[in-house]
Amino acid sequence: MLARTRVAAMLGASQKPLCEVYDLVMLDLDGVVYVGGHAVPGAPEHLEDVRRRGHRLAFITNNASRPPKAVAEHLSELGVPANTDDIVTSAQAAARLLRDRLGPGASVVALGADGLVEALEAEGLVPVGVEDDAEAVATGYGPDVVWRDVMRAAVRVRDGLWWVASNSDMTIPTTYGTAPGHGVMVEMLRRFTDVEPDIAGKPARPLLDETVRRVGGTRPLMVGDRLDTDIAGGHTAGIDSLLVLTGVTGLHELASATAELRPTYLSADLGGLLEPHPRVDVHDGRGSVGGWEAVAEAGGVTVTGDGAVDDWWRAVASAAWHWLDTTGSPVDVSRLTVPR
Repeated sequence: MLARTRVAAMLGASQKPLCEVYDLVMLDLDGVVYVGGHAVPGAPEHLEDVRRRGHRLAFITNNASRPPKAVAEHLSELGVPANTDDIVTSAQAAARLLRDRLGPGASVVALGADGLVEALEAEGLVPVGVEDDAEAVATGYGPDVVWRDVMRAAVRVRDGLWWVASNSDMTIPTTYGTAPGHGVMVEMLRRFTDVEPDIAGKPARPLLDETVRRVGGTRPLMVGDRLDTDIAGGHTAGIDSLLVLTGVTGLHELASATAELRPTYLSADLGGLLEPHPRVDVHDGRGSVGGWEAVAEAGGVTVTGDGAVDDWWRAVASAAWHWLDTTGSPVDVSRLTVPR
């Protein structure tokens, strides 16, 4: 199990590049390594540099629909070489929860896609249908799951069948835009059954523990683009985290982050793994670092100075968090423009 560390209210600092401080880099995928069908600019090169320095990478995902082989092939096509041992999914974490409690050979209703079925089989469990005898039900995102199966599984959970959900993500990115994720079904089943499932994916702890168990490492770093799953998951597991700004988190979300959603480190992209992270001086609503000074006041945040873009973000975030902790309300960042 991972050791718990103190939740810090402000950004941490490192005199060494992060990839030299941590022995396992756990990477969320969408918004970090790729966006849809394209690699995030610079991501393949940055990750190759990390590997060239002899450090381990693990690619972790809350998406339970695709088997690890399919994820590894997709990454390799995008210029990020990966094999199945580098991939850990919420379906695998869910299957581990089930096997640890039920033992191999147990029958489990599989309500999801191929990735969930394969994960259950890999742990020696027997996936069955919604009408079959079973000791538990496992649910995961599956675009072809039919409503009658959801109905039948819901009744069985209400009547006492143990329920493990791969994740609780409310949205999922698609080629046609952001769509409802597995969390929408989880919330519906919660309300109908009045049952709280055991959740395997981020921000719950099992996925991160399963990653360390499979890939190894004693000092892991969680890297993600979402505060409510990736960064919150790091806090839950007691490990440090790096937030990259190539995905869904913007100025407003960052400025509004309470302590349990704040990353240890912050950078514009995965290049932050290869660099030291300076200490931000925070005092009386001012955040100062690398030539930038951000001041949070009732009228909003004002930034002066010049320097690296990453330091601009660090100064703004630190000033905004100090304001939030002091006043209880987020500061206005709507008039800020991120420097190029």
